[in-house]
Amino acid sequence: MDTNKIKDLKERILKLKKEKNAVLLAHYYQENDIQDIADYVGDSLGLSQEAMKVDADIILFAGVHFMAETAKILNPNKKVILPDVNAGCSLAESCPPDLFKEFIDQHPDHTVITYVNCSAEVKALTDIVVTSANAVKIVESIPKDKPIIFAPDKNLGKYVMSKTGRDMLLWDGSCVVHEAFSLDKLIELHKQHPDAKIIAHPESETHILATASYIGSTSGMIDYVKNNPNNKFIVATEFGILHKMQQEVPDKILIPAPAKEDNTCACSECGYMKMNTLQKVYDCLVNESPEVHVAEDIIQKALIPIERMLELSK
Repeated sequence: MDTNKIKDLKERILKLKKEKNAVLLAHYYQENDIQDIADYVGDSLGLSQEAMKVDADIILFAGVHFMAETAKILNPNKKVILPDVNAGCSLAESCPPDLFKEFIDQHPDHTVITYVNCSAEVKALTDIVVTSANAVKIVESIPKDKPIIFAPDKNLGKYVMSKTGRDMLLWDGSCVVHEAFSLDKLIELHKQHPDAKIIAHPESETHILATASYIGSTSGMIDYVKNNPNNKFIVATEFGILHKMQQEVPDKILIPAPAKEDNTCACSECGYMKMNTLQKVYDCLVNESPEVHVAEDIIQKALIPIERMLELSK
């Protein structure tokens, strides 16, 4: 898309937002042009907190489906729209609600903790929801004698276990983006840039995390890069974060961690996140669709563990 077309679309979206009293929430992994016109850009926790504060009639959620569902659960009386209804999540899809319910039923004495990257139906089966930013803190708040089921991300679960010393029962799910990093290529890249610090998202595999100077959520990684005196960083999470990160630290060098597959950016990109485009954001706002719906009984059940998370995150 040429520069004039992009500029025109951005202006139209900004005008429509005002006319319709709509707010645009965008995840760090969205394309740069969407981030630039968003009212708020953040990670899952930040977006959940922002969704609660929203004073608008329409929430346009530029992210993936489970995130828009969370916004709907927190704002049942607002219209929540998503640029592309097919923008899913490999991690959420790795935990089908019916199979997860069977798993819970087999371990009835366990506290059920689920990562926010799951469907509304799975949240409805949960005691407490967590994000990568607060998972360690929330697990540490559970009494030591209480066994825990942690789902759906086994990599985040293993990381939390290593930080808390808790032995949790892990669901076997993962994110294809964070499992796409190549250790061999990362080591080779670090040899080329020995002065760079490696920072990683805890959804990455254990052997990638072992190389990192810092492990944290997307917002945590941005804060670390801002506050660390080092000038060069290799960033092991979805490529989209580099846009906001570079704006925060314009004088620092940011290098995307290499993926196993050779692709256009030699980094790891989430195909689902990139399904949302500027054109789709505009069309979505014009038509006020696709709209995200969550059944009333699911909203009532899923709201409880989300509110517990938000309370524990204060």
